[in-house]
Amino acid sequence: MMRHILVLLSFCAVLAGCAVAPAAERRSIAWDGLGRDPNHPDVTKRRVAGRTAPETDPNLERQRVLATLRPYFDAWWAVRDEILAENDRQLGSKLVICRSCVAQPPSEETTGSIR
Repeated sequence: MMRHILVLLSFCAVLAGCAVAPAAERRSIAWDGLGRDPNHPDVTKRRVAGRTAPETDPNLERQRVLATLRPYFDAWWAVRDEILAENDRQLGSKLVICRSCVAQPPSEETTGSIR
């Protein structure tokens, strides 16, 4: 019986040692968006002289124009499509995908067998 307890305690000690990562290998923690972000240290924001103003959203003016147009008319659809295209462009610039994971489209249209 004593032998079983010793084996069980040894096994638990090994598992506990594996569960703790060294401080040098600190990885980001999944954050649910509530409260303070645990991945970013508390740093006070400082205003730096000469810093340029943040880029304004180009869709603000388009949304104002869209509000003045009659819904579902040709001009309304055109402005709405511009807004959606800009949103897609902004998302594409923020989204990082492994370049080798994405297959590049062929440079010319080809048809026929895939062999």
